Amino acid sequence: MIGSLRGTLLERPSLGEVIIEVHGVGYRVSVPTSVLASLAGLGSEVFLHVHTHVREGAIVLFGFAHADERRCFEALLGAHGVGPSLALAILSSMSPAALSTAVLEDDIEALCLVPGVGKKTAARLLLELKARLDLPTLGGDGPTIDGSGSPRGDARAALAELGYGPDEIRAVLDAVGDDGPVEVMVRAALRELARAR
Repeated sequence: MIGSLRGTLLERPSLGEVIIEVHGVGYRVSVPTSVLASLAGLGSEVFLHVHTHVREGAIVLFGFAHADERRCFEALLGAHGVGPSLALAILSSMSPAALSTAVLEDDIEALCLVPGVGKKTAARLLLELKARLDLPTLGGDGPTIDGSGSPRGDARAALAELGYGPDEIRAVLDAVGDDGPVEVMVRAALRELARAR
């Protein structure tokens, strides 16, 4: 299985696809629009986190700029009735932080903004993703914030569980402040992180 690719951007054959050349081999990779927007011109070096999707008669590669995008894509694929096209559409419409915020806040309307997602699908996705995304518990399932430390420490731990790095966490917690309950801090931090990506 291919887990990542580092190579040269050779071609953009169609919307949502790129060809990355690695040591003389061109890999066709489907990517969300966020990746397309971040790529430099043809001939530039590219690194993508890759999910290899095997189905009858085809092996399809899906590429992401960040490991958390790939984790979200794989969590979405595990949800009932979500195929690669819909998972890619969701990640083209919202960042992992925005998706996490929508799930934490039971925001059906945010998911309904994705083409192809109606209210029933959105409601089902919210339920399934609470377990699949390894979200900190803010009234749902998943890893818990134990409350044994300071509110800022608990918020830092929750954001680290979601895959954010120490520098990212420090900057966003400085921006949102550390007054109020942990749940409020984490939600505010996720909103800021979603805007930043």
